[in-house]
Amino acid sequence: MVKVLELLFLASSLLLSGCTYFASQPLDILYYTGDATSHKNLVVFVRGLGGSHRSFAEEGMVEATWQRDIDVDMVAPNSHFAYYSERTLIKRLRQDVILPARKKGYQKIWLVGPSMGGLGSLLYIKAHPEEIAGIYLINPFLGYDEIINEIKAQGGLQQWQPGDYSPDKDWQRMLWHWIKTEVAVQKTPPVYLGFGNDDTYVEAQKLLATALPADHIIRVEGGHDYKTFKILWLQFLRGDVKLTN
Repeated sequence: MVKVLELLFLASSLLLSGCTYFASQPLDILYYTGDATSHKNLVVFVRGLGGSHRSFAEEGMVEATWQRDIDVDMVAPNSHFAYYSERTLIKRLRQDVILPARKKGYQKIWLVGPSMGGLGSLLYIKAHPEEIAGIYLINPFLGYDEIINEIKAQGGLQQWQPGDYSPDKDWQRMLWHWIKTEVAVQKTPPVYLGFGNDDTYVEAQKLLATALPADHIIRVEGGHDYKTFKILWLQFLRGDVKLTN
């Protein structure tokens, strides 16, 4: 999982909420449910560092989903930075969100993660791919420039050789090695990617795009902000993605 010092730079480079957090147990979760007798599918919004888990409703992403008349319920756990720094993100998402949802009978569970939440979504399907129908990464954070430049200098992800490393100490190399060996050959649940052309982490996002099918990628004009996140979510909802049965 992601270490404290390796993610601290996010505090100065992403939109900040200005709050101090502790990794409480269980997660604080917001529920957006329609007719509970008919909705059999679930979208889990995995928040980024900026804003909060309330931002998905406040920025209109929840309402936009209702307007599409899609057969899903939605939840937004407060999976903030502390869960990454304390290495409890996967455990808490699984115990507090995913397993209870499966017990309730949800047939398809999708993770939707902007920014840091995109990284969290990838880490979740790496750990528990059998539990998730698919993920949509919105302007995801995928690592520092150093690892991205290294991969590009070797000719791209297919040619890149990660060398010897400890997964516990080098999460970036672990992540990209897994993307190369599992995601790129579609051994994982479907991974969809949306990003803005002026996003802070666009070079990493373009690199990930080389590992995905062309119809799994959405590009728009925009930067690293909720305005762009919403545009990318709307584009995703308009596509032929099987969020439901």
